[in-house]
Amino acid sequence: MRYPALWAAIVLAVSACAGPATDSASGTAENWSNTGGGADESGYSRLESIDTSNVGRLGLAWSLDLDGEQILEATPLAVDGVLYFTGSYSTVYAVDGVTGKLLWKHDPEVMKHNPLKVRFTLPVNRGAAYDDGRVFVGTIDGRLIALDAKTGNEIWSAQTVPMDSPQTITGAPRTFRGKVIIGHAGGDFGSRGYVTAYDQKTGKQVWRFYTVPGSPEQNKGDPAMEAAAKTWTGEYWKTGTGGTVWNGMTFDPEMNRIYIGTGNSGPYDPAVRSPGGGDNLYLASIVALDADTGKYIWHYQVNPREAWDYKATMNIIAATLTIDGKPTKVLMQAPTNGFFYVLNRETGKLISAEKLGKVTWADHIDLKTGRPVEAPNIRYETGHTDIWPSNMGAHNWQAMSFSPKTGLVYIPTMQLGEFIDKDKSTGGAGKAAFAMLSFGPLRNDPRDGKGKLVAWDPVAQKARWQVPQDLFWNGGTLSTAGNLVFQGTADGYFSAYDAVDGKQLWRFNAGLGIIAAPISYSVGGKQYVSVLVGFGGAWGEVVYAGWKYGAQPRRLLTFALDGRAMLPPSAPRDMTLHPVDDPKLSLAPADVSAGAGVFMMRCAGCHGKNLVASGAPGPDLRESQLALDPNAIWQVAHDGALAQQGMPPFPELTREQVRQIHAYIRAGARAALSGKSAQPAKASGPM
Repeated sequence: MRYPALWAAIVLAVSACAGPATDSASGTAENWSNTGGGADESGYSRLESIDTSNVGRLGLAWSLDLDGEQILEATPLAVDGVLYFTGSYSTVYAVDGVTGKLLWKHDPEVMKHNPLKVRFTLPVNRGAAYDDGRVFVGTIDGRLIALDAKTGNEIWSAQTVPMDSPQTITGAPRTFRGKVIIGHAGGDFGSRGYVTAYDQKTGKQVWRFYTVPGSPEQNKGDPAMEAAAKTWTGEYWKTGTGGTVWNGMTFDPEMNRIYIGTGNSGPYDPAVRSPGGGDNLYLASIVALDADTGKYIWHYQVNPREAWDYKATMNIIAATLTIDGKPTKVLMQAPTNGFFYVLNRETGKLISAEKLGKVTWADHIDLKTGRPVEAPNIRYETGHTDIWPSNMGAHNWQAMSFSPKTGLVYIPTMQLGEFIDKDKSTGGAGKAAFAMLSFGPLRNDPRDGKGKLVAWDPVAQKARWQVPQDLFWNGGTLSTAGNLVFQGTADGYFSAYDAVDGKQLWRFNAGLGIIAAPISYSVGGKQYVSVLVGFGGAWGEVVYAGWKYGAQPRRLLTFALDGRAMLPPSAPRDMTLHPVDDPKLSLAPADVSAGAGVFMMRCAGCHGKNLVASGAPGPDLRESQLALDPNAIWQVAHDGALAQQGMPPFPELTREQVRQIHAYIRAGARAALSGKSAQPAKASGPM
C-alpha cells in the first residue's frame, strides 16, 4: 500500500525532526564517479533539474544496443560527459554521455585467459572504478586491470586470486587516495576471503586484509587474525571458511577508513567447519580498516556462527543522522538476513536494527549486546528447518539509496522462505561423516516470491511507504534532490516515484527486465538519467519473468527532459514454455535421476534449477533444439564448442554423465509437454 496525503506530511515532519544529512558532500552532482555516486555510497544525486513537477516530460534521449551481453548488473560511472560501465564478462565500455556514441571498448578476453573460472559464478560484473584518468575493472578470472580512460588501452594488470582457485571477481573496485581496492567471490566453495589495495599508477600491492583466519602459522603475529581464530574451532583452515568481500565497500574520507561487508560461510554448516562452536569471525560482518595500512579497527557481525548463506555484502551507506538530538556519524546496511542496521561508524557500535519484512530466524536484535535473539532449530539441529528470508535475502546486491533531503532509504526488498534439510552421510571408508545440506524455496505466504520498493526511515526504523511488486528480482534505486526515486523492475519497466509518498509519477517500457541501479549526471547544465537493461540471475524458477534467452537486446538507456528518441522494438515477455522432445527416445528412470544430480552441480547455475532458466546467461534447455542431441551436448559441455560465446567447458564430464544429463533434460521437456512438473533436483552439497 501507499500512504495517503496525510502520511506524506507526517513523513516530511519526521524527516525534519530526524535531521537528515545535509552536508554538500553527500551524494554526487555533475559526475557520478563512484559505483554508489559519492564516496558515501548513498546512490543520491544532488541534481534537481528533473523533479516531481516535470518528470512526466522525461523521455528517451538515446539508447545503445550492447551486442553479445547477457546479464547487466553494473551501475555506470559518468565523468566529464563520458559514461564508463562493464558488461557480463568484465568488458568495459566508454560512451559519450550526450550522444550515446561508443568511444571505446575493452575486452579482457576472459574465456581465452581462464575459461574455467566462469564455471564458478554467473557471467556478471557490477561496475568499474575511476580516478585520475584511469578506469579500473575486476575480471571474472580474478585480474584487476587499469585502463587509460581516454583510449581504453591497458596500463597494468594484477592477478588478485590464484589462477586455479574457485575465486572470481564480480564486484566493482573502489578508489581512494592513490589506491584501488578489490575483493573477490568464492566463499560458497570455502575460499578464504580477503581484500587487496593496489597502487593506482603501478598496480603494486600496497596491503591485504584477510576477513577470516588461516592456519595458526598464518595467523601468528597478526592481532586481528589471532583474535578471530579464537572464535573458530577444529582445523577450519582445511575444511573451508568463506567471508569473501564481493560487493559492498565504502571509503570514509573524513576518518580515512574503508568499511567492507563480508560474505557467508563455506561450508554453510557450522558443525562441519567449526564443530566446537564459536561465532566464526569475521563472517557476515561489517569491518572497518585503516585506509592507508589495511589494519583492523573494529567489526560488527550481523550473523554470528552463520549457517544459511546470509551475507553482509550489500552496499554500505555512510551518513550523518540526528539521533537522540545529536548529529551521529552512521553506517546503514540491509544485509540479506532481513534486518536494517544502523551503526555508529566511529565505534562500530550498534545503534538500531529492525525487520524489513518477514523474518523468522530471529525475534529481534538485542541492542545491549548487538547480538540476534535467535529462534530455535535455525541451524537445522533436528535435520530440517524452514526459515525466512531465503539465502537470496530480503535485500540482495541491488543497491539501496539514501536521500539526505527526505531522510529516507529506498530499498529494493523481496520475500521468500527456504527449507534446509541436513542429511547425515559418510565419505566412505576411512573418511569422517559429513553433512549434506539441501535447500529449496518456500512459498507459504501470498507475498512469497514477490518484491517491494520500501522507503525506510533509518531513525524511526520503520517503513514510511512501500510499493508492492509482482516479481521478485528487481533493480537497485537512485534518489535525487528533485525528490524522485528511480527504479527498474523485472517486468521491464523503468519508473520514477515521488520520494515523499511513493506515488508513481512516470514510467517507461524498457523492453526487458532491469536489475541494475540507475545514475544521474549532467553535461552542459542538462541533467540525464541512465540505466543498464539486462535481466538475469540465479534460481530461475524464482526469478523467472518470461524473458527468453537471446530474445531481447541488452541496452544502455539514457533519458532527459523532452527526450524524443524511440526505442527499437524487441520481443515481448513470453511466460509460455515451448518444450521440444523426441517421443521415440526411451528414458530410464535411473538415468534421469542421475542426470538430475549432475545437472544440479554443473549446469543449474546458468540453465536454471529444476531446468527453469531465467533468460540469462543460458537458455531453458527444455526449449533447446541443440539439447535434443547428446553428441551436441558433449561437444558443448565437454569440448567447449561454445566457449567463446560464454559456455565454459567441463572436461571432467564422462560420456555416461552427458548421456544422463541428456536424459534429465528430455524428461523435463516431456513432463512440461504433458503438463506435469519435472522431478525436482534439490540444491545440495557438503556445505
